[in-house]
Amino acid sequence: FFKNKDYENAIKYYTEALELNPSNAIYYSNRSLAYLRTECYGYALVDATRALELDKNYIKGYYRRATSNMALGKFKAALKDYETVVRVRPNDKDAKMKYQECNKIVKQKAFERAIASDELKRSVVDSLDIENMTIEDDYAGPKLEDGKVTLKFMKDLMAWFKDQKKLHRKLISCDDKLIFLFSLLISLVYYDLLNIFELNGLPSITNPYLFNGDFVDRGSFSLEVILTLFGFKLLYPEHFYLLRGNHETDNMNQMYGFEGEVKAKYTAQMFQLFSEVFQWLPLAQCINNKVLVMHGGLFSEDGVTLEDIRKIDRNRQPPDSGPMCDLLWSDPQPQDGRSVSKRGVSCQFGPDVTERFLEQNKLQYIVRSHEVKAEGYEVTHSGKCITVFSAPNYCDQMGNKGAYIHLRGSDLKPEFHQFTAVPHPNVKPMAYANSLMQLGMM
Repeated sequence: FFKNKDYENAIKYYTEALELNPSNAIYYSNRSLAYLRTECYGYALVDATRALELDKNYIKGYYRRATSNMALGKFKAALKDYETVVRVRPNDKDAKMKYQECNKIVKQKAFERAIASDELKRSVVDSLDIENMTIEDDYAGPKLEDGKVTLKFMKDLMAWFKDQKKLHRKLISCDDKLIFLFSLLISLVYYDLLNIFELNGLPSITNPYLFNGDFVDRGSFSLEVILTLFGFKLLYPEHFYLLRGNHETDNMNQMYGFEGEVKAKYTAQMFQLFSEVFQWLPLAQCINNKVLVMHGGLFSEDGVTLEDIRKIDRNRQPPDSGPMCDLLWSDPQPQDGRSVSKRGVSCQFGPDVTERFLEQNKLQYIVRSHEVKAEGYEVTHSGKCITVFSAPNYCDQMGNKGAYIHLRGSDLKPEFHQFTAVPHPNVKPMAYANSLMQLGMM
């Protein structure tokens, strides 16, 4: 199962193996990698640490622990493990490269903190010289009509992106309405996004959509995904909705590829623009006062109301705890109560937590995303917590189905629609991810 990248079953059998042989460092290390592949960073960190407690000379354990800490944004802790690896293996070019890359990130973060001020940050839009940007005569791609996004523009755009061509950067920068997006799908790969529109119809006034976060970092065409979504948001502002996911954040973009992708296809300044826009994305959507949709899940403490959610200052990078963090990071669990998150961020919440939240806020159920599901969706907590995941064969290796949900009628009864992955160009799924995130296979 491990070799075939069926990580859920690998975790199951490594767990059984550890019950029989709890002193095997290799089992812990390999289960750590399986947890990394399923984005259970907290569990991965625990296993890597346990492997090193059993065998302090087990080099793969340091690699795994470094990967876990990198995924959690704990760069200094990761750097310490890389230092150990380089000291033990001074001739290991790969280890030395990873150490240097991590050290670069630590220094960059320190520099950013040093120059930070409490003054009102100037918008990157103010630094864009849009008027003097010219669209070259040989540019044959989509063009706005009288400066506006139209349905024809969107159809041309999707066809243009499908052929792996770039939209002119002036057309990305020219509409400042992208900075002011106000407030059921997730984790999109571009060719699967086109497939969803093929299956369910293009967005329109009579066919509204709500996309539930993680638009980027989930493949090598994240830029095409987010520009298509933003285009439809401009075309149908009252019938097309986007919620922020945990991957619409700087740390995740730096590690999982979106920053590198934007810099490769455009410029560093363009990434800063996306970073600023992501901070304005809403954190949750309440539908007909009956259903609450968020990317992650419910809260580390009881008593949070819809009004509390409305008051969250979302125009920032998410904190490590609190309601904003929970909305982006938490996960459901089958047992009552709360427990430490398998991801190392926020918490896991049980059916009793869901029941109390819904009762206090007079809601029927919640819809969230954030987790790969074999069937594309999962219904838990007695039907009151629904997970939907719309990226089939996640990262070209998980073999899962994708799904989307129709909410119809006055009772908003969910209808589930499953689909499988469609062919895409021969580009590896995380081509722009930071090289430090590749070490899990070592």
